[in-house]
Amino acid sequence: MSRFKDLQKNLFGGSTSNARQFGMIFALLATILFFQFKTDGLTLTSGNLINVVLQGSYILILAIGMLMVIVAGHIDLSVGSVAAFVGIIVAKVMKEWDLPWWAAILFGLGVGAIVGAWHGFWVAYIGVPAFIVTLAGMLLFRGGNQYIGNADSVPVPAAFKEIGAGYLPEVGPDTGYNNLTLLLGLAACLAVVYREYRARQVRFAMNADPTPVWVSAIRLAVMLGVIIFATLRFAGGRVGTSFPISGIILAVLILWYSFYTRNTAGGRYIYAVGGNSRAAELSGVKLKRVNFFVMFNMSVLAALAGMIFVARSGASGPQDGLSWELDAIAAVFIGGAAVSGGLGTISGSIVGGLVMAFLTNGLQLLGTGADKTQIIKGLFLLAAVAFDVYNKSQGRFSIIGSLSKPFRRESTGGPSAPAGTGQEAAKTPVAG
Repeated sequence: MSRFKDLQKNLFGGSTSNARQFGMIFALLATILFFQFKTDGLTLTSGNLINVVLQGSYILILAIGMLMVIVAGHIDLSVGSVAAFVGIIVAKVMKEWDLPWWAAILFGLGVGAIVGAWHGFWVAYIGVPAFIVTLAGMLLFRGGNQYIGNADSVPVPAAFKEIGAGYLPEVGPDTGYNNLTLLLGLAACLAVVYREYRARQVRFAMNADPTPVWVSAIRLAVMLGVIIFATLRFAGGRVGTSFPISGIILAVLILWYSFYTRNTAGGRYIYAVGGNSRAAELSGVKLKRVNFFVMFNMSVLAALAGMIFVARSGASGPQDGLSWELDAIAAVFIGGAAVSGGLGTISGSIVGGLVMAFLTNGLQLLGTGADKTQIIKGLFLLAAVAFDVYNKSQGRFSIIGSLSKPFRRESTGGPSAPAGTGQEAAKTPVAG
């Protein structure tokens, strides 16, 4: 029994709170295996896994930004409209100004930054609730998309399409696989091994009890097995395909924002503000600056997501971005974020987004209509969160409850205690 507890505590992280996240990972695995069975093995084919990344990368990018907005205690309803607005502008400037693709990307990010500054100004410095500001932004920028594009589709050049529909190129000898994808998988394996090694070294340096060697071995075997399987699938697809460029962009963003939210003062401040804004302000956190940043950052990521979608589609149109904000919000809440703010992780949101992505993909493979797909997704979201909340209220294992454990305040009293706890919580978010 003690060995089982050790495994449960340490399999996916160095703390009990980290380990309990594997309930959500099991939900993802269950979803994948269910559709793998129902589709006669189509779900885990190389082509389908590549399609999942291509179809879901822009939503997962939005989920990263939305996580930070929700953790800070806000909501952003405008991300789909902002993405569509930036998409049509970028398509227009490339077509009418002959702007090169790289300059168009920078231009689009600049437009997203201006939009984010607009939202951040009203939320942080005027004090208008983010719900109202972004609801207005949703209408404003949706109308802007249709006005600028004249409700027509605007194609983009082939070079620009690479960021949304391109793959790692074929280089080196003929191994039967895409060599760059193999190297990417090797790098991921080495990173996992190094992270495990560093975690053990840190615990030794702190004179803390190290994770049992057999638990570390099982954890490494599981993670390396998943990485190797995925690497071979992505590298072994049909000639001309491999790991998508949009997946590379997503992976870089995940690594950066996981580091930022866990290991920087700015990231800790976001959790402190979401946990108790008044206490955070009294402890010296620049409340307006934090609120401005999360809104600004969200619009920049929305601009990037919009450009990736337009690049994959080959054109920008008036229907781009519809309901994207709902998919991003669903990913964040399924991943364990709290409605009241202060709780949530980048990794949890990515897992939640993948659950929704594989659910949508599996239903499409089964030929389910768009109407039924929306109904099932809505019921799935409600059931997942309701089941978790119920377990928490009954004192049972709860994904959201376990995710929130390291962020709960100690009842130590004093005005600075909540803020200090919030900042400390952000230092060690669950499985970031």
